[in-house]
Amino acid sequence: MVQEWCRPPSGATGRRCLLGVAVIVLGCLLAACGGASSSKSITLYNGQHEQTTLKLVARFEKVTGISVNVRNDDEDVLASQIAAEGSNSPADVIYTENSPALEYLQQKGMLAPVAPSTLALTPSRYSSPRGDWVGVSARVSVLIYNTQLLEPSQLPTSVMQLAEPQWKGKLAFAAGETDFQPIVTSVARTYGEAAALRWLDALKANAGTHIYPDNETITDEVNRGQAAIGVINQYYWYRERAQVGASNMHSAIAYFAPRDPGYVIDVSGAAVLKSSTHKSAAQKLLAFLVGAQGQQIIAHSDSFEYPIASGVKTAQPETPFTRLRPDPIAVAALGDGATAISLLQKAQLL
Repeated sequence: MVQEWCRPPSGATGRRCLLGVAVIVLGCLLAACGGASSSKSITLYNGQHEQTTLKLVARFEKVTGISVNVRNDDEDVLASQIAAEGSNSPADVIYTENSPALEYLQQKGMLAPVAPSTLALTPSRYSSPRGDWVGVSARVSVLIYNTQLLEPSQLPTSVMQLAEPQWKGKLAFAAGETDFQPIVTSVARTYGEAAALRWLDALKANAGTHIYPDNETITDEVNRGQAAIGVINQYYWYRERAQVGASNMHSAIAYFAPRDPGYVIDVSGAAVLKSSTHKSAAQKLLAFLVGAQGQQIIAHSDSFEYPIASGVKTAQPETPFTRLRPDPIAVAALGDGATAISLLQKAQLL
């Protein structure tokens, strides 16, 4: 979880020492042979969906001849690991589902500036205002509801209405998901932290036993009628439909009212580590992710995320990105997730 970012993992001190020795030895070897291999291999800490990242990496390796060693884990775990490893981190690039993990590392001064030519490929509002990470793709938060239990006319138009008593025993949400934190941050910025805490307390009471570990579980449980309604990112529903078939879908998705604090764009992004010894190759990976080839892979992938760079549009049958009307909260305003984590902990949801 994100709240673990500042807590070094067990045995981290010994690992840092070993990594430090390895870096020194490797540096000497490269110096002796002129460093010819230093740009031919990089390490990617990947917190994004593995299936899409695998396609992106395979194409990047073919195009550039640079091999990519991929370590997959949750984005918060990887950010915590980088913070613990410090300047000895073997990571050259981190690729995350959400922006708070990148903002966290940026605030710790651990990211290198992204090449201006790469930043120029993504609309500036979806990248770091400081230029230390670049937006790659996006998702949007939506309602998922069981079509056998609810009619569209019965749906709430605001995320705040999910705190009302009528949803007791019907609501599902994943408090521990990093995808949920931007919504909490948005609510807190709109109505204040005290109101956000009351809202979380009400959601907890309404959900009861339907507080799930992840959005995949919410999607499945609502589709099966175990819960009537939930909050997810849109792509989970599209992936479920692709996996089980349209005839087996007993759920649908709906958007909150335009600009509602529950209607949030989540940006996936990537950054080069300041400690990387292969910055040139690492910058090439970022340029590839937001370039036409990388964005086309995302546009056609079964992750159902929206490409947001190089003018590429999704090829999947979902609401066009340009038609979305989300809360205008800026990426920078979502911060590193600390406010959301604090509120979730106070509500005893983490």
